[in-house]
Amino acid sequence: MTPKATAFRTHTKGKLLLTGEYVVLDGATALAIPARLGQQMEVSRNNTLSPGLLHWSSYDHQGQVWFQAVLQLSPLKVLNTSDSATAERLIQIFKAIQRQKPEAWRNLPGLDLRMDLQFSRHWGLGTSSTLLAALAQWQEVDPYQLLWDSFGGSAYDIACAIADGPILYRLDNQTPYSKPTKFDLPFLDQLYLVYSGKKQNSRDGIRHYRERFSSTSPTKLIHQIDGLTNSILQSTQLTEFEQLIAEHEALIGEALSITPVKQQYFNDYWGQIKSLGAWGGDFILVSSDQTPATTRKYFAKKGLSEVFAFTEWLIL
Repeated sequence: MTPKATAFRTHTKGKLLLTGEYVVLDGATALAIPARLGQQMEVSRNNTLSPGLLHWSSYDHQGQVWFQAVLQLSPLKVLNTSDSATAERLIQIFKAIQRQKPEAWRNLPGLDLRMDLQFSRHWGLGTSSTLLAALAQWQEVDPYQLLWDSFGGSAYDIACAIADGPILYRLDNQTPYSKPTKFDLPFLDQLYLVYSGKKQNSRDGIRHYRERFSSTSPTKLIHQIDGLTNSILQSTQLTEFEQLIAEHEALIGEALSITPVKQQYFNDYWGQIKSLGAWGGDFILVSSDQTPATTRKYFAKKGLSEVFAFTEWLIL
């Protein structure tokens, strides 16, 4: 049997939003960092499939298939699938690609498309954004527009998917600006990422934020977050950094009328804790002047065993 010819292969990166959550939607400058962990996509020709059919397979970080589908590409249609909701979502994404590139799905041979995720689907590191960025690269369309035509959001996660290191990201009249920056603080070995054990739907979080600012622009909050982002990048002492992220938490908490995560669940913790991305789930940023073992033991007692050194899988 001759091996399949690979038509296209790419790797897109996961994301972590350190500052500016929610307010980045309204023009605040956010600090974001891409992850080495991401998603790999490979497209290959399958001569056993009829022309114009696509066999899609998605694998999780443990190498197990979690989704499969056979799609008809022209016209777009789900022929069979393991999950109809996910398959219909794919069709909507493919239609969004077609709006940018009308000829995208015409006259194609039978194809296999394989997605390999490198992190847990529950971690919130960008299952959707890495997918969209990969599809955009394959079809040579605008990944930002593809996001806005499908999932919505600020698109910082798309910027991370294609970035080579930390970025400052902002929106100006729906135009994305991504600028490389350095995040080489001298105390990075005293920072950790802890998985909260809860998956958060960022669209729900955005909806809540929009409801809070339905009739007013958070101009003052934008300026405050911009200042904190800049100060965080220039901080040289852990105590200074902790004070800044505590202030960031207080500002976002007040804006959303939500109690910051440290006050809710970790009020006896010695360091500082900051929510990352949509509040209420996914990862939290943790500072600690104690040993790694002592830090991990504290969170283990809280039932949280997925504790990572900050530098473990981020691209810094």
